[in-house]
Amino acid sequence: MISSIIFIIVLVVAIVFFAWNVRIIAKNIKLGKDLDINDNKSIRWKTMFLIAIGQGKMIKRPLAGILHIMVYVGFIIVNVEMLEILIDGVVGTHRALSFVGEDIYNAFASTFEIFALAVITACITFLFRRNIVRVKRFHNKEMTSWPRLDGNIILITEVLLMSAFLAMNAADSILMERGVLGEHIVGPFVISQALIPWFSGFSDGTLHFIEQFGWWFHIVGVFAFLNYIPYSKHFHVFLAFPNTWYSKLEAKAKMSNMPEVTKEVQIMLGTLEDDGSGMEDDMPSFGAKDIKDLSWKNIMDSYTCTECGRCTAVCPANITGKSLSPRGIVMAVRDRTAELGKGIAKSGKDFNDGKSLLGDYIKPEEIWACTTCNACVEECPVNINQVDIILSLRRFMVMEESAGPAPINNMLTNIENNGAPWQYSMADRGNWADDVYMNKK
Repeated sequence: MISSIIFIIVLVVAIVFFAWNVRIIAKNIKLGKDLDINDNKSIRWKTMFLIAIGQGKMIKRPLAGILHIMVYVGFIIVNVEMLEILIDGVVGTHRALSFVGEDIYNAFASTFEIFALAVITACITFLFRRNIVRVKRFHNKEMTSWPRLDGNIILITEVLLMSAFLAMNAADSILMERGVLGEHIVGPFVISQALIPWFSGFSDGTLHFIEQFGWWFHIVGVFAFLNYIPYSKHFHVFLAFPNTWYSKLEAKAKMSNMPEVTKEVQIMLGTLEDDGSGMEDDMPSFGAKDIKDLSWKNIMDSYTCTECGRCTAVCPANITGKSLSPRGIVMAVRDRTAELGKGIAKSGKDFNDGKSLLGDYIKPEEIWACTTCNACVEECPVNINQVDIILSLRRFMVMEESAGPAPINNMLTNIENNGAPWQYSMADRGNWADDVYMNKK
């Protein structure tokens, strides 16, 4: 009874704390501008199924893709076993689902163990690639000590959780065979039985400690993992699904129109009545300087980022030594959002710390290095749109501050004055043909 009460308290605290953190992230995402994305639902469901559930983009890099699928599928399947742990923890039973019969139960438990071993194998391989092989994309400048540590913490935690699960099953199988736990119920299982020769010399008390420690370590570890995720890049395990559903379905290189500009043009052409919202005290802003100028989808992108670095690895600007890193752009949006969200929660919606995304987190030379080739967007395994963020920052620099590079400012001035990118007036535009005409005569 005491064990069940402790378990229920731990369960409730874990759920409440997780819900609290999710609520904070949801509020942060809503700091962005409204954006209506509700079209082509059948295509969106298909996209989510292929990319988020089916891991369609992961296998572009076969080794990493297969390993990730092993972790992804394995972790989901193994944690189906969490249902039994929850029942046992709340009710105080032992192997509550064994009523299905020994053969069926052993088959399912053995399947769980096979996937647990797959997760351990994949995570150890990932740790080797990150820390021994030192794959370049995991060590770019934006991958400071915390992002690198974050990745290692998750991988090590998964190895420990799965190892505890296997050790628990091995110790439990021996105790059931010895009759210590009453009538033999189930087991041994296909993977954990390899550990039985190592454990068979232990006393009943030691085995009971291993079984209980493994049980509590696994369940409390899962709860701790759940509540660590909102502070980690691994929140993508939840947001990958909605983020891919809200993917951009148009051509990747197509620039979206700015509603503020569209409205002004419509008013100028007489197709829309001026409602007075363009007065000096309510002037629209163009582009994005800080988080509130971006859309909620841009912010959701930042919280969905896996920090895998695939986008930066294919970026031609980054490859040629430019300061731009598409991953760094997205990480900067997330960091600034978290900082702004904390300030607003503490000081109210008018909070102003004198900082901004553009300038303090992302430098102008980064966004102007982008070729808008959309290689990063194409490569991202969770359909993040890095270029949309970059274009929004560029638009602010050009339209609000006239602070674009000189060639671009000159071109825009010429288009405004002459109707073309060149510095010649419309009246002189055909002068080049005079000599051609005279020579023909």
